[in-house]
Amino acid sequence: MLDRFPVSAGDYDGPVLVTGAGGCIGSWVLALLRRAGVPCAAFDLVEDRRRPRLLMSDADLDRVTWHTGDISDTRRVREVVETSGARAIVHLAGLQVPFCKADPVAGAQVNVVGTVNVFEAARAAGIRRVAYASSIGALGAFPDSRWGATLYGAYKYCNEQTAKVYWLDWKVPSVGFRPGVVYGVGRDQGQTSKTTVALLATVLGQPYTIPFTGPVSWLHAGEAASAFLKAVSRDGHGAPVFDINGESATVEDGIARLRAIEPGAKVACEGGTLPYPMDLPDEPLRAYLGDYGRIGIEEGMRATLAAFRDLVARGQLDGSRVN
Repeated sequence: MLDRFPVSAGDYDGPVLVTGAGGCIGSWVLALLRRAGVPCAAFDLVEDRRRPRLLMSDADLDRVTWHTGDISDTRRVREVVETSGARAIVHLAGLQVPFCKADPVAGAQVNVVGTVNVFEAARAAGIRRVAYASSIGALGAFPDSRWGATLYGAYKYCNEQTAKVYWLDWKVPSVGFRPGVVYGVGRDQGQTSKTTVALLATVLGQPYTIPFTGPVSWLHAGEAASAFLKAVSRDGHGAPVFDINGESATVEDGIARLRAIEPGAKVACEGGTLPYPMDLPDEPLRAYLGDYGRIGIEEGMRATLAAFRDLVARGQLDGSRVN
């Protein structure tokens, strides 16, 4: 699927630093950068190559410079930005909904302080290309919002306001993204990862019940990663924030499409709906960025199923990821 997303080495004037590089979207960002021949550096708490290895060869992975450390450590973040020579930052490091609820202080340190550290390091280094992950969960923290409120969403909303002030006070530009439900190779963690788990279960011939129903966004991880890279392919201006949802459909409709592709799929769903809007349009983002690729649900499912089959055959995935 990497060749579906337009990334050109000529658009970058130096290395791209990816925080949270061991996560799903981070792994796709690294894979797209390496495929295009763009120098890149990875930053994460530990050097965890499990997800990037699902998308990249060991030879390509060895060309990625890895840095480890805590995103909430101000000095370490600045050191990594300086030593990597980064001219652009894709900031994806963060703790998701259940982890923030289980440990609110750690959630704030990683999601809020970590983001401030990234902006401070960008300010010190004169970097004018910063893209960061907010979340659809931020909508729950808006004043008078009717959407679900979580600490995770509150932290992400804080980051959007932080980005705005860094532009107003110091002219550090950025682009924020509010992804909906992301699926694809490498998506195995978090509240909304279960649509991807269902695809893996299908490849393994196992039954699986997605624990929510109703509308969801089907945002392919490669499409999301490509959008982040498009955002740092030029110098920024201001601090805009955009929704990014891919294609919207219900879980039930997604299961029907899966069964049309794989008649033997033993996938069902139950439970309530997710407390966020899942049909917010991507058109404002596409108007701002230009083309960054687009993958429909059926094509994304087919590609993900094919990738899972290959990875299972090579022993890189097994039933331990189905939970």
